[in-house]
Amino acid sequence: MSTARVAIAGSSGSIGEQTLDVIRAEPGRYEVVGLGVGSSVGVLIAQANEFRPKVVAVADDSRRAEVAAALPFAKVVADLADLADDADVVVNGVVGFAGLAVTVRTLQMGKRLALANKESLIAGAPVVQPLRATAGAELVPVDSEHCAVHQCLRASADTDREVARIVLTASGGPFRGRHAEDLADVGVEQALAHPTWKMGPKITIDSSTLMNKGLEVIEAHELFGTDYDRIEVVVHPQSVVHSMVEFTDGSTIAQLSMPDMRLPIGYALAYPSRISSAFGRIDWATLRQLDFEPPDTVTFRCLALAYEAGRIGSTAPAWLSAANEVAVDGFLAGRIRWSQIAEVCDATLQRFERSADRTVDDIIAADARARQVATEVLAA
Repeated sequence: MSTARVAIAGSSGSIGEQTLDVIRAEPGRYEVVGLGVGSSVGVLIAQANEFRPKVVAVADDSRRAEVAAALPFAKVVADLADLADDADVVVNGVVGFAGLAVTVRTLQMGKRLALANKESLIAGAPVVQPLRATAGAELVPVDSEHCAVHQCLRASADTDREVARIVLTASGGPFRGRHAEDLADVGVEQALAHPTWKMGPKITIDSSTLMNKGLEVIEAHELFGTDYDRIEVVVHPQSVVHSMVEFTDGSTIAQLSMPDMRLPIGYALAYPSRISSAFGRIDWATLRQLDFEPPDTVTFRCLALAYEAGRIGSTAPAWLSAANEVAVDGFLAGRIRWSQIAEVCDATLQRFERSADRTVDDIIAADARARQVATEVLAA
């Protein structure tokens, strides 16, 4: 088996760190050729000294010289998208809209994209989807839910005809079972206390509002071409069933494992094969219970907003994604209450302005306009 060359954009984040865990567990199978961060240069330098990549990317102009001095063996670049040049597989673990450029470059170059950046398909779908037809280009999802669906669909000979619905599971986040009146004064620390997953702050807040699941609904539509009427969400607090596919004959196939992001990361790195390290193995002697319940869309309004934006299409998902980033930043900074995250997103989406969506610049312009509107809403 030949060694696969891997580049990691967002290597200092949760996905990046866990990707390196997978690579450590599979000695000789992967070579790290590129690492990139925004401004976490201390982590980057430590990683680079261990893995000796050819290229490192630092988005922060003020920290690039520091990295170049510390890593004389590596080429230091400014653009995280440049990491795709020497790689066979690019892991896009960048948080937020900034990850779009990495996705576009990787697919344009006909490489495999291990995608953990939701915004690439949510905001950027109009320009990303055509690139998936590039010769050699391959998109394998890293989100546990979409990776689960990807695995389930391997059991179908004709997904267009045989799939009845996709069921995405949601942990319910830290506020599962609570109602709006109970959540009026919850703080940042409470919202960051996720019961089953260890994630970055933005994604953890999104999980607490169910926006994370709403964005995953849009992403599932884009990844698998499934109508919104055939994508459902069910709350599953144990986070063992990562998602399910129901087929037209009534059969449902699910992917189960203990919560461990290294499993979907390893799946994306090795696809269509599998790694030999067993992350998330279930001890069936101790797993006693699997619970499922419908989501509370009255308390957690962001889920319904995502369906609304997805059905509008064009740049509406980009507007919702941008508004959510503005709102979450506002909450983390103490400027708004948790309950106002959905309010900001709703008010911004109601002011949606349909615009061109054929180029990356079109998407960037829509994102910028949505952020402007969301900032106005937040300040009102």
